[in-house]
Amino acid sequence: MTPLEEPLREIWGGATARTLRAHWMAHEIGFEYQPRLIGSRTGETQTADFRSLNPKEKIPVLVDGDFVLTESVAIVTYLGDHHGDHTDLVPACGSRDRARYDEWQSFVQMELDAHTLYVVRKHRDLAGLYGEAPAAIETAISGFNKQVNVAMAVLSRQPFLLGDRFTAADLVLMTCLDWASFYGIGLAPVIERYRAGIAEREAYQTAMRLNFSISAGA
Repeated sequence: MTPLEEPLREIWGGATARTLRAHWMAHEIGFEYQPRLIGSRTGETQTADFRSLNPKEKIPVLVDGDFVLTESVAIVTYLGDHHGDHTDLVPACGSRDRARYDEWQSFVQMELDAHTLYVVRKHRDLAGLYGEAPAAIETAISGFNKQVNVAMAVLSRQPFLLGDRFTAADLVLMTCLDWASFYGIGLAPVIERYRAGIAEREAYQTAMRLNFSISAGA
């Protein structure tokens, strides 16, 4: 197949924990693609071209040939299923490990991302849009600390969320732990050791440099 015949592969978005997930997973599995490092709330997600990819006007977006996918956890899982069989980062469909993987992804995405860390972002970083709400921020941080203890209890017994091997569930959790650390939320020693080990992964380091080579949108 000549370069002109190769399918278009792109990942749109940068500078957020959610976009990091897509870039990091691509580097973990050796998925070759063109990064389109647009930021959130910069106007770049409101263009007609971008809206044709994602009318939700959100990043990240994966383009894999004629297939377009949004939502960071969905992208991570898709990449593992369709391009990362050799890595074992996403358990096989139908297995109990896959059910446990899905459980962790749902938990991290909702309890540590949407319900807590993103509340802090909305009412601190984006207060001009959503309004200042100190009580909501305090409650969100308290909620994060409570829910992260669930992961901490598991990581006190085993190296990774699913046992002895790193999976894409750990990848998504790591992005939330980094996000919490950036916000100055203290993390327990067992969590910090877990973070330190994962931070040594070459794919993580490469994706971090790429993803944060642009500034986050206001």
